[in-house]
Amino acid sequence: MGKNLQSGARLRPIDLARAGGLSTQAVRNYEEAGILPAAGRTPHGYRTYTPLHAGALRAFLALVPGHGHRTATSIMRAVNGGGIDEAFRLIDESHARLLDDRRTLEAVESALRDLEPDRGSEAVRAGGTAARSGQATESEAEFGSGGTFIGPLAERLGIRPATLRKWEGAGLVRPRRDPRTGYRVYDDADVRDARLAHQLRRGGYLLEQIAPLITQVRAAGGLAPLEAALRDWHARLSARGRAMLTGAAELAAYLDARG
Repeated sequence: MGKNLQSGARLRPIDLARAGGLSTQAVRNYEEAGILPAAGRTPHGYRTYTPLHAGALRAFLALVPGHGHRTATSIMRAVNGGGIDEAFRLIDESHARLLDDRRTLEAVESALRDLEPDRGSEAVRAGGTAARSGQATESEAEFGSGGTFIGPLAERLGIRPATLRKWEGAGLVRPRRDPRTGYRVYDDADVRDARLAHQLRRGGYLLEQIAPLITQVRAAGGLAPLEAALRDWHARLSARGRAMLTGAAELAAYLDARG
């Protein structure tokens, strides 16, 4: 913001609007939302602002990229309402969410490193090529055309078939049904998803946390294309962390100005 906003002169809505790249209506809306302190009024009823309002606007605009509009609004409202501890709590929660996102990314990368692309389903099918029709149960059946059954896959992962059924209910795997036997058949993509889910579960992640990650893998078309998404994910987390630092500096300056 310009030097004129640092002087002791009264400021007009247009001065704050131009400095923040906003409309004058946006400035008024921010005041009404509690993001800015209440403005003074001229004898004719026009709003007047001060460098303190300019500082509040700088702080808010700096907080938004790191914390999001809603949280940034809540932080500023808490500060302007005298609830400094509440503002700090909101900031702490944002940092905790960022840390959770970083840990999730690390877990995904660790899980992907532990996977061997394009070999999971081959390893599961290594023992044979045909189901023991008419006698085997779904868990006992070994291999079918174009996929594997629940028993061999569960054995490969070191889990119970019931666990795979639970994962299916949570949307982590989507096996088709063999039209003749009704058994679940897991194709290469299902095996990949099951192995990724297994790695993440071992890392302590809940099914509801894993489901969106599996969806990302599917949307990317597999593990290899996901590498670009992971790089972008890294970049976005770094940008959020840096933005939080900038927001903290501007908020600290505003708190100092408030005294």
